Amino acid sequence: GSGGMFVQSARFVAEHKKNPSSELSIFGVEKTDETGRLCRMNLAVHGLEGDIRHGGEVNSYYDDPHKAVGAFDFALANPPFNVNAVDKDRLKDAVGHDAKGNARRFPFGLPRTDNANYLWIQLFYSSLNDKGRAAFVMANSASDARASELEIRKQLVQSRAVDAVVAVGPNMFYTVTLPCTLWFLDRGKKKTPRVDQVLFIDARHIYRQIDRAHRDWTEAQVSFLANLVRLYRGEEPDFILGGDEAKAKLLGVFGKKPKYADVAGLCKAAMLKEVEAQGWS
Repeated sequence: GSGGMFVQSARFVAEHKKNPSSELSIFGVEKTDETGRLCRMNLAVHGLEGDIRHGGEVNSYYDDPHKAVGAFDFALANPPFNVNAVDKDRLKDAVGHDAKGNARRFPFGLPRTDNANYLWIQLFYSSLNDKGRAAFVMANSASDARASELEIRKQLVQSRAVDAVVAVGPNMFYTVTLPCTLWFLDRGKKKTPRVDQVLFIDARHIYRQIDRAHRDWTEAQVSFLANLVRLYRGEEPDFILGGDEAKAKLLGVFGKKPKYADVAGLCKAAMLKEVEAQGWS
């Protein structure tokens, strides 16, 4: 894209009193040349540098210009939904594991359906190192797709990398009116007490109405959701974003000494057996 997630990541680092230029190494891939140029300009305007590959023959499905498998601490993405006509014959050498057992770009196989959602999801998963985390926007249909996509989702959940899934209501994007889902992966989760859990959050009722056709989240709402996840992970709340409003909301839901607990209509930490019983959804 045009680099907004990179800029927001730098803002987060700066808000926590560190230098983004020394803390972040930025890498990106963008198919559309013009958008890639916008990304580089956006980084420059904000005093950032990054290795952004774009245009020409660069295509995320077929190309791996950053040698990304197992390389990154964090991955952020807002990929196009439900892309069709991907030439899967060109991907066959990037499927599964090599002779030494090392995962390739699509370690869980290729979906038989003509839909690239689970290609994207595997690209984000495979780009992470053993402690890496990813966050991405995904079509709702990927959460309960059947057949070969279900098998891939099953393997992904069984890998213990799926950490949290957030349901988001409609009209949160200017170009997409449909509701969507936020996925959060954590390759280091298998060494934590939540190894056999997935956090599900229903944020469809959390939003600010901008106008008839558009919604967004306030800083306090973003902070509330982020701190909900921090409580689930056993981390301390952070109110640099959202301030007193976010703190009051969190304490109102989880108590004066906030500790994670399932809340009907808001959040549930489901065991893998429960996820399996729901079709790995």
